[in-house]
Amino acid sequence: MKMSGGVEWAVHCCVVLTAASEPVPAARLAQLHDVSPSYLAKQMQALSRAGLVKSVQGKTGGYVLTRPAAEITVLDVVQAVDGAGPAFVCTEIRQRGPFGTPPQDCTKACPVARTMAAAEAAWQASLRGVSIADLVGTVEQDSGPDALPTIGAWLNTPNSSGG
Repeated sequence: MKMSGGVEWAVHCCVVLTAASEPVPAARLAQLHDVSPSYLAKQMQALSRAGLVKSVQGKTGGYVLTRPAAEITVLDVVQAVDGAGPAFVCTEIRQRGPFGTPPQDCTKACPVARTMAAAEAAWQASLRGVSIADLVGTVEQDSGPDALPTIGAWLNTPNSSGG
């Protein structure tokens, strides 16, 4: 399964938003991750359309999570950014060509389609089993308990170069 780069950016943004005490502008998130502000804004809009973040208007506006991090799964973010459609779409190739199987004999999905569906179900289950809160815990284990609070303080400190 290939996911867009926007998925990575969106997941990272959800993780760091847990540490922010105020709404965070997309430009500040882009600055933190050293990524394109316009492309990151598109990912944040996708998260907003999916109801995972909301945009707060005003002088201190920006993005906040809409629910606790434990209630947002990595799969939620992937589907918000890349869509919820299937990764594999069967075109019934087995019905084509000189040895094509007649449609009436195709009463169940072919082995290729069944294999792909099983693989997709497995990766979705894996991503559904990891919440943003789980990732926060892993960041704290890997980088120490001060890492996210330090980032949160930086996110909420305005500066002249994009904050």
